[in-house]
Amino acid sequence: MSDAAQPTAAEVRASAEAVKAALDRHLAAVERRSGEDDPAVYEAFNELAAAAEEYDELLYDRYDEVTPFEIPGTEDALPYTGPEEPNALSVLIRRDYTVVEPQRLLAQAQRVEAVEESGAAAAGFDAASGTVHGALGVLFGEFEPDEIASRHKEFGLEEGDSTLWVTAADEPAEPGEWLEAPFEQADPHQVVCRFDVSAVFDDESETDLDDDIEDTAGPDPQLDEDEDLEPLDADR
Repeated sequence: MSDAAQPTAAEVRASAEAVKAALDRHLAAVERRSGEDDPAVYEAFNELAAAAEEYDELLYDRYDEVTPFEIPGTEDALPYTGPEEPNALSVLIRRDYTVVEPQRLLAQAQRVEAVEESGAAAAGFDAASGTVHGALGVLFGEFEPDEIASRHKEFGLEEGDSTLWVTAADEPAEPGEWLEAPFEQADPHQVVCRFDVSAVFDDESETDLDDDIEDTAGPDPQLDEDEDLEPLDADR
């Protein structure tokens, strides 16, 4: 940034005073709160977050310094507006994977087809059993998603980001009501709790350590007929 574009010392000082005032307003709103979802507290929180973010930017632009604290933005602090005593819950799960060992994936699918008693499943996937698309259909038809998650390496998959949302509702949905668009009506304001897993949350030191381990590790051995596989129950 050029000197002409830098904020003045007075602007930085004024921004610091704005943060102090926003802190006072936030504390006053908390002290007067009427309940857990008091909109005045939420508004004061957003004002404090905006003031702190502006001050941090001006401080860095002028003095190349940052503040020692971080206030999450409004996207990380959405207020809960769902029922206080939910009568129904929806659990929304998304897990991303990368197919890193297609041959392992195909071999697993072929083993599943081989133990089907009637051969109906094998016939159904006969034309696609040698493709990744067909193998995924076989495996996700045979195993529960949680088992896929716990055994993903056996299936030639690598985990990516994942998230789980528990949302509240007053009444359960009617049968078949949301099947055509299962995630379309997800309301972040009705999330009771959520759990996110992502590589972006890893510390830099942990990432460096993982890189060192990957650099020293040899290539994965090719899939042996019985390697890493649990016996399949033909009656499943």
